[in-house]
Amino acid sequence: MLLLSCTNLSRGYDATPLFEDVSFEIHAGERVGFVGPNGAGKTTLIRILAGIDEPDSGKVNLHAGARLGLLQQEATFPPGRTVFAEAKSAFDELLATQKEFERVAEELSRATEESQHKQLAAKFDRLNELLRHHDAFELDHKVENVLTGLGFKPPDFTRDLNTFSGGQQRRLLLAKILLAAPDVMLLDEPSNHLDIDTTRWLENYLAQQPEGMLVVSHDRYFLDKVVNKIFELHDRRITSYPGNYHQYVRLREERYERRLKEYESQREYIEKQEEYIRRAHYGQLAKQAQSRVKQLEKVEVIDKPTRVEGPRIAFRDVSRSGDVVFHTEDLTKRYGDKVLFENLSFDVPRGKRLGIMGPNGCGKTTLLRILLGDEEPTSGLVQRGHLVFPGYLDQHLKLLAEDKTVIRAVWPDDDPTQTEQKMRDLLGSFGLQGETVEQQVKSLSGGERSRAALAKLTVNGANLLILDEPTNHLDIWACDSLEEAIKAFEGTAIVVSHDRYFLNRVVDLLIVLDGAGGSEVVYGNYETFELLRQAREKAGYIAPGSDRSDPAAAGTGPAGDANKPAKRKRKFPYRKVPAIEADIATTEAKVASLEAALQTPDIYRDANRLRQTMADVEAAKNALALLYQHWEEALELNG
Repeated sequence: MLLLSCTNLSRGYDATPLFEDVSFEIHAGERVGFVGPNGAGKTTLIRILAGIDEPDSGKVNLHAGARLGLLQQEATFPPGRTVFAEAKSAFDELLATQKEFERVAEELSRATEESQHKQLAAKFDRLNELLRHHDAFELDHKVENVLTGLGFKPPDFTRDLNTFSGGQQRRLLLAKILLAAPDVMLLDEPSNHLDIDTTRWLENYLAQQPEGMLVVSHDRYFLDKVVNKIFELHDRRITSYPGNYHQYVRLREERYERRLKEYESQREYIEKQEEYIRRAHYGQLAKQAQSRVKQLEKVEVIDKPTRVEGPRIAFRDVSRSGDVVFHTEDLTKRYGDKVLFENLSFDVPRGKRLGIMGPNGCGKTTLLRILLGDEEPTSGLVQRGHLVFPGYLDQHLKLLAEDKTVIRAVWPDDDPTQTEQKMRDLLGSFGLQGETVEQQVKSLSGGERSRAALAKLTVNGANLLILDEPTNHLDIWACDSLEEAIKAFEGTAIVVSHDRYFLNRVVDLLIVLDGAGGSEVVYGNYETFELLRQAREKAGYIAPGSDRSDPAAAGTGPAGDANKPAKRKRKFPYRKVPAIEADIATTEAKVASLEAALQTPDIYRDANRLRQTMADVEAAKNALALLYQHWEEALELNG
């Protein structure tokens, strides 16, 4: 069912159009991801759809009877209003209907005249059906589920809203629009201020909703899990792509290549005709030349296609460090009674990319500071390798002096070999050019400051990049560029990030902190961790840091015994879980190595080698799948 349509929308500022003649439709069940470079006009278009702003031309049509809701960025709440009361206010219309239903029921019980009784009974039935259709008798339960899913604890429900942070208040606004469930939801960065567990809950919730949605998000993993269509706003136009973000990336590239070939083919045709016309515009062939002129006049010229391109980001060559960049044993960090992590041991080999993830306040940045030597662990050992030169990018970008120009802030103080041209070339490799390099750092956008800080790290010759939330302030295409640059970097990288798509593409070793003192070292990327997590949930395994005091959760005691499924029979021989995990890591590395070999041009010159490598990849992947099944079984049955 069509819910919303736009026809020929245009909007601009200072005679510069953001978008022109934009038309699209949103139907029930369509969860549309809305992407485009920063400044393209996504938020402006959202405001126009919500009726907050007006287009310069064009029209927005909302289907008769359809309700539209916008996720607000900020809100003010009256003093004394509790979280639960504010969330439940999303049902104000339904609550008013409930009161009307109660009033009609009371009048019906007192009605004595037959005609009045019949009229009230009909109204009672209509209201009852309406309330049942909207599950109006389960409103408190709905509110509790959504608030809990978005990270609010039961004691929070009765707290004054004005005692919460801005991020928590925005989570409440998200809860309200989810509970109100308008027919069209306009969600601008809904996963902001959410940790990974809460974002995962939101993804599952949205993916099951029947409403139409338009979702603006820089979170590519979120878009992959939630949306079934993508609108790309670029070059003042909207292009629609079916599927999730991953499919959009593939289809966008295929569309660009196809249109480029069409453009080049037409240019070749036009140039040939023009060349013929130039040679034959007089003499015996003049008539044919004139005919071709008329043919060219009828040709609808194809514009050269463009695509959104991220800034060029490239790190310089670096000196070689020792084979082991960091060796740690039994690291523990406590602040009073709070344990951030304990007995954490890992090695960072040269050339590897380590990711660190976990909820806010779990100790990610503290772990970085311990590795850098800026903070001491409560106990444990940290050894830095030979000839390791770290460069640290903190998430607040304090690396750069704000009152200096970009070129001077990045310029190293003690390197006489640098010249202005070298510095401009370096900054150009991070997408900073022209007048931008002469601006003061404090006047830059967040994305520009982030790229300038990365340039500062490379000019200092760091062969170990330590990056704390490096994708903050970057749009999707800048993230793509940074990911490619880190993968091409010859040194070692340690990154703290909440960006799961980034972790998936970049890291080959992952430390997961759970916020309750537990930690885990995963030999793989985020997708590896997600597979392990899902297998554990399926097997009923309790992760480190879980609340073991709950007998039902732990699978012990009466509640646990009553709900505990019967153990399955073994399919694989008995092996210890750590031994299987070591084999998983080895096999994953083998798959990665073989897939990397398939990316080299030389392999395609030898057909036998190519066939053998492809067969080896398939065999390694099959072996890996069996290892995961064995690992899952061992978790469940090893007692």
